[in-house]
Amino acid sequence: MWFVFALLSAVFAALTSILAKVGIDGVNSNLATALRTCVVLAMSWGMVFLTDAQKGIGSISQKSWIFLILSGLATGASWLCYYRALQLGDVSKVVPIDKLSVVITLALSFIFLHEKFNVKSLIGTILIAAGTLVMVL
Repeated sequence: MWFVFALLSAVFAALTSILAKVGIDGVNSNLATALRTCVVLAMSWGMVFLTDAQKGIGSISQKSWIFLILSGLATGASWLCYYRALQLGDVSKVVPIDKLSVVITLALSFIFLHEKFNVKSLIGTILIAAGTLVMVL
């Protein structure tokens, strides 16, 4: 089931890029990011209440709070940079560079989470990085 959600994530991320590029025409990229974030916030809390997940908020550990907040800050910084890049550049060039996050994530998961990094992972990482270079240059 994780694969279905991951694939849907990729589809929605692709739509995000196209819709954002059209939507930011003539709009400050920071303002556009803030507006998008409000929609994401409303949608996220809607899902929390729809699934009755708000009951679990009291059981979140301090460590989880810290790392979720840090993750939120990283997401915010990513979105601000992404929207600015979209405003200044072509979607076809911005998106492949943004997707280098896959390569960076794999490296960080190996270093900090001690996840397995085998020959297949290495080849995939090299191909993603090479493909990004081919698309952007």
